[in-house]
Amino acid sequence: MDNRRIYLDNAATSWPKPEAVYAAVERWQRELGAPAGRGVYREAGEVERLVADARRRAADLLGAEEPRRIIFTCNGTDSLNLALHGLLRPGDHVVTSVVEHNSVLRPLRQLEELHSVEVTRVPCDHAGLIDPDDIRAAIRRHTKLIVLVHVSNVTGAIQPVEAVGRIARDHGVLFLVDAAQSLGHLPVNVREIGADLLASPGHKGLLGPLGTGLLYVAPGVEERLAAVRQGGTGTQSDEDRQPDSLPDKYEAGNHNVPGIIGLGAGLAFVRDRGLDRIRAHDRELTTRLIAGLSEIAGVKIYGPRNSDRQSGVVSITIEGYDPQEAAGMLDTAYSIQARPGLHCAPLMHRALGTVSIGGTLRFSLGVFTTQEEIDAAIRGVAELASAAVET
Repeated sequence: MDNRRIYLDNAATSWPKPEAVYAAVERWQRELGAPAGRGVYREAGEVERLVADARRRAADLLGAEEPRRIIFTCNGTDSLNLALHGLLRPGDHVVTSVVEHNSVLRPLRQLEELHSVEVTRVPCDHAGLIDPDDIRAAIRRHTKLIVLVHVSNVTGAIQPVEAVGRIARDHGVLFLVDAAQSLGHLPVNVREIGADLLASPGHKGLLGPLGTGLLYVAPGVEERLAAVRQGGTGTQSDEDRQPDSLPDKYEAGNHNVPGIIGLGAGLAFVRDRGLDRIRAHDRELTTRLIAGLSEIAGVKIYGPRNSDRQSGVVSITIEGYDPQEAAGMLDTAYSIQARPGLHCAPLMHRALGTVSIGGTLRFSLGVFTTQEEIDAAIRGVAELASAAVET
């Protein structure tokens, strides 16, 4: 690892990974090399055990009723597509928000245009927070689903998922939570927040490799959630129908075994480090970053600006620079790596008024981010802002 590299793009994917993740993936590549659920030889049995361990660790982290309610997918987008396309039918109504990622917005737009699904998108405030009362007011007689991101990938705003979960239960509406930016960063218990479905990638806060994801399916929801892909499962192979049992109903084809085994190691790291400790680290560094950036003339911060209501994501603009230019200069001059642009959340940027300026420059923290890296980022932004003023 290049020690000069200051990586602050953890909302895109976490880096570096724990050493145990690298070791787990390499062990599969070099020693095991077997698929899951497709053999009885020793290595195949070990792979089956490791995949089951990863499933159990994910269930434990989420407070799921049983491990089989964790469905492994290709990524967070795949999880959300399974939930949305597997659940919604013509004439259904969905309530969501302008805060959502394109992984929600685009499937819903296609369902709206091609399959006559109705969609209501509630607004957010200047910090990127939604009001649960807006969700309640949007519910109709035929509303089938509420979809809400837990943490905004643009402002880091922590949405009131518990309140929205209660509203969903009170109205008999299913609740899908996009936990892409919260799982592994915040304590998340699916039963406490009332999630009927919860989607997450494995490569962000859970510290696993790219190409991994999961979907939690609450008891009874599988009876309403259709499988969108069919194929081999290694079980009931005498039937040409997809099994109805979990997780096989939704896991057709070979698993990304090295990715899932790596994800299992990432989940073990999160468990051992402890979410309370991880959240405290996140809050301390978020507070430090916001405080430092707030003192720089020409810098505008978007979001709650309060680490109690924000999780590890801080977006800014620097007067005199578009976000792409600022990101390139920070990388070239200071090896500070942040992400510019619209962050696949166009409606959020419209709400913030940042579309015309190319979005924002986003800093996102991880479990291995240090105070020294935060201070370096603040200094780098301050020097850029100062240079713009001088010219």
